[in-house]
Amino acid sequence: MAPAEGYGYAVSRLRAMSGRLLEEAVLQRILECEDLDSALKVLGETVYSGWLMELKGSSEFDKAIEAELLHVYSEVQKFVPDDRLVQLCRLPYDFHNVKVLMKSAILVRDGGERRFDLLTRLGNISTDDLIMAMESEDYRLIPFGLHGLIPKCFALWEQTKDIFEVEKTLDSGLFTAMRKIAADCKIDSAVFWVRGKIDAENIRNLLRMKRMDMEAGTVAGFLHDGGFISREKLLSILSEPVESWPRVLSFTDAAKTFSRVQDAGDLNTLLVDMEKVLDEYIAGMVENSKYKAFAPENVISFLWRKELEAKNVRIALVSVSNDTDRSMARGLLRHAG
Repeated sequence: MAPAEGYGYAVSRLRAMSGRLLEEAVLQRILECEDLDSALKVLGETVYSGWLMELKGSSEFDKAIEAELLHVYSEVQKFVPDDRLVQLCRLPYDFHNVKVLMKSAILVRDGGERRFDLLTRLGNISTDDLIMAMESEDYRLIPFGLHGLIPKCFALWEQTKDIFEVEKTLDSGLFTAMRKIAADCKIDSAVFWVRGKIDAENIRNLLRMKRMDMEAGTVAGFLHDGGFISREKLLSILSEPVESWPRVLSFTDAAKTFSRVQDAGDLNTLLVDMEKVLDEYIAGMVENSKYKAFAPENVISFLWRKELEAKNVRIALVSVSNDTDRSMARGLLRHAG
């Protein structure tokens, strides 16, 4: 771990890069547009302009969003004293890519065609390296515990033919890897941030399972260890009305997220609202770093704000493209301080 003083330069660079973060007014202007082309013209007045010029058509705006996010990750990785902080933020994309390639491999075994179009360049591992490993079935050089996890998941598929079991195993592996990286960094704020992410994911899963009226034994498999809230505590509230959950979980900061949604009685509406407030809760785990000139958590805070920006841009452009209710889209926009 680099000493705290080593982050002074990194924090200065991050503050200089804050100009790449979109102001909320830009998102509002996009949502006021009548069609997608007009919305992309507004976005073209920002740092996204170069990426938009490379698109073959306006419907490919996702590529521009990914390109901007990849640029930021790559730049930050060049000057951060411990690039494991960046790895931590990019790791979910590695596991996403593994899921895509495993499903593709399963399709091929059943006579289907390979699907590489859902892969993203945002992970730590080159997509070419992942594809080669999956094609050759040689996983020895794949990091983050995936060298052992991938063959385990293929064996699980052969036994169960249940893709949800495979995804659960990969999700568990993701949070195990994130916890390890955070612990190895020896940065308390990174550990707390990962624990907050685990709580957020567990609450999401618990709400989804509650809506589907699943039994506790089934739900337990979708919950992950390592958060501030134990799996046992979460399972104990499954049978309770959602309105009572904040009281039972009042000892945690995550419980406050429920107070920010208007209708806890309608699980469908609650799930949508909680997606937003849980993302904001994760941002809040490192929000105070902006007042600290040498705090390593500034790295995580900046990158997560950029992640939320990517979500916001996508929400706004999809809303305009599909001509959906703009007020609904505004309600989905994430705010990160």
